[in-house]
Parts: sequence; structure tokens; C-alpha cells
Amino acid sequence: ESTLVTEYTSQKKRSGAYQSEASLEKEFIEILSSQGYQYAKDINSSEKMISNLRFQLEKLNNIKFSNNEWENFYKDCIANKNEGIVQKSRKIQEDFVQILKRDDGSSKNILLIDKKDIHNNFLQVINQYSTDDGKYKNRYDVTILINGIPIVHVELKRRGVALKEAFNQIERYQRDSFWAGDGLYEYIQ
Repeated sequence: ESTLVTEYTSQKKRSGAYQSEASLEKEFIEILSSQGYQYAKDINSSEKMISNLRFQLEKLNNIKFSNNEWENFYKDCIANKNEGIVQKSRKIQEDFVQILKRDDGSSKNILLIDKKDIHNNFLQVINQYSTDDGKYKNRYDVTILINGIPIVHVELKRRGVALKEAFNQIERYQRDSFWAGDGLYEYIQ
């Protein structure tokens, strides 16, 4: 029942010096890591992304998928070829509880994201994820995963490059490659 008044003094001074995109990316990842994001530098392929996704969903839901259960759940609920960006956004925003058909015939609710207790979600950051499944080979700067699902994509530009260039690049990725492969990057919000 009291008021706290304080003043924030930035510890870092803004630099006008040249900073490469690589050093900007490194600094950004260090900042995210200091805030609790796990830097998952080994996730650099579709197979590793899918394996990590399975592990994260098992951890979040305190479950162990059989290989058959995972294949069906992944194909039907996560990487459904009939769903695009709109349906995947709806799934993350509204339908984040999906039904798993167990091998024994029973059903279990699987959270993609825990919205009741956000601290149960596991945050990861990856960088330089490459894909050549789309129209062109692309490499994404920084991606934030929530429970293994790519939710945020950050395209970095060095000082002096117009911000519009990052937006144009993300639009190109959306047009050329976010949908490619299993379409996991269509979950980008």
C-alpha cells in the first residue's frame, strides 16, 4: 500500500560506431539468455526442430509420446498440410489445447502453450536456421521458440540499414519459405 519512486539510469551508452549484423545478433541472444531464454544453438535443421518440439511438449504435458502417437499428433495437430497461417495462428491464440489419440484408444488433452500459468512454458532462442525447402534457400536470423514452436521471428539489420528492409525480408520469407517443409514457421505471430 505504498508508492515506490525510483529513477532508471541506463548502464550502457548508445554507440554510434559500426556494429555488424553478426555482433548485433550475438548481443541480442546474450540479452535473451540473461532473461531466461535457453540458447539452443544446435537446432539448425528440420529434424532437430521436430525432435526438440516433441521433447518440449512431452515436458510441458508430463507425458511420453509413443512414436506412433507422436507421428499422428504431429501430422494431424501441429503440421497439418491443410492448415495455413490463419489456422495456425488461431491454434496458438485460441485452440492451444489439442487432443491426442493414445495407442490404447484413450484421449488426452495436450497443451501447446500453457496460458493459465505462463511460467510453465519453456522459452528458447535459435539463430541462423537454414531451410532450402521453399522457393529459395533462406537463413533466418533469430527465432524464439515457445515449447519448441517457432512463435517470433526477428530479422536483424546493422546500423544504417533502413528498418523497412527487415520487414521486406520477413514478407519475402513468408511468401517463399515459412510454409515450406512441415510449415512450422507459419506459427510465427
